[in-house]
Amino acid sequence: MKITKVDVYMLDATVQRASRRPIITRVHTDEGLYGDGEAGIALGTGAPAAYGMVKDLARLIIGMDPMNTEQIWHRLFKSSFWGMGGGPVVFAGISALDIALWDIKGKALGVPVYQLLGGKCRDDVRCYASQLQFGWYDKIGPWGKTEDYVKIVEYALSQGYDCVKIDFTQFDRDAKRLPTTVAEGILTRPFINMIDERMGAIRKELGYDFDIIVENHCRTDAISGVMLGELCDKYKVMAYEEPAIPLNPDMHKVIRNKIHTPIASGERIFGTWGFYNFFKQDAVQLIQPDICNCGGLTEGKKICDMAAVFDATVQAHCAGSPISTAAALQLEAAIPNFCIHEHHFRSTQPALTVLCEYDYQPKNGRYGIPNIPGIGQELSQHAIDTALMHDCVDEFWRGL
Repeated sequence: MKITKVDVYMLDATVQRASRRPIITRVHTDEGLYGDGEAGIALGTGAPAAYGMVKDLARLIIGMDPMNTEQIWHRLFKSSFWGMGGGPVVFAGISALDIALWDIKGKALGVPVYQLLGGKCRDDVRCYASQLQFGWYDKIGPWGKTEDYVKIVEYALSQGYDCVKIDFTQFDRDAKRLPTTVAEGILTRPFINMIDERMGAIRKELGYDFDIIVENHCRTDAISGVMLGELCDKYKVMAYEEPAIPLNPDMHKVIRNKIHTPIASGERIFGTWGFYNFFKQDAVQLIQPDICNCGGLTEGKKICDMAAVFDATVQAHCAGSPISTAAALQLEAAIPNFCIHEHHFRSTQPALTVLCEYDYQPKNGRYGIPNIPGIGQELSQHAIDTALMHDCVDEFWRGL
């Protein structure tokens, strides 16, 4: 079996288009099988760069055997020249193609990808309702009033979730977005009081029989991260996510040494090399690699295995299209050190679910594992027909 061509798409997420443009690749073979993968730079800025990177990398694999995922991964990493420097764009491009190849491999062998990663460790996964400051299902935010934070958490809990995630630093009391500067350095007393009030009201009104993950989106630094981390300890938070930028693992270590709440990070850490320094310093206890930008399923499995050596648990970052969710579920089903799955607010919205054939949603706070061959998901015809951009690569380049 040989790779004959690679389609690259920038999808139209309609009402989410301003912040999300999923980059999807479809790898074709001479036996009629194809596989879909995603470059995990759909949100924020960078989607056009990821689109171009997938196109460039695709030239390196034309004519190769798609079953040789390890060989192809190393070719993409080394023959691209820039791959060995790391970074989100290169790793997202590698990830998209790698996931598509695993999808082909599963289809060719007639098994779900989790079987190829070692088999299932569980039949379903616990998941949490993520980013409630933006809303949940049909209750659209953002939120400002303390009572609104209580209500949206109560709404998620009523659907069977026993864990939620909220960034308490993004919006002021009038639900207006706050600049990152207000969450950096020595925090003002009004800002601390606002967050303390929100977290305290949730615990006072709804109790402690469910978990909270506090999201920071790297808006804080080592100083403010410690100050808010003390509130995490106070309100028995499950994990404290991205309390400092991941470019300096030492700062995560500083925060870890001053609070008791486990540190979570990983969506902006790439490859085993990127995670290694966090592990050896015990700077993160819940890793959150995005399978669509950490190096795909090939590298993602290695990251999770390395995490086990350092007693770290795993929650894949999921904030892209349903392709990214499917890839994450396949890996999370197969690893012993899984902790919890992220179900993002945006993943509940039709703008994203319509882009793929299957609309997998949790039931009572638990996600089933797709059991069809491959990753268990693929692009819908609607997504292809409405794509914002599309290119087809069918010429081989030997690389450097």
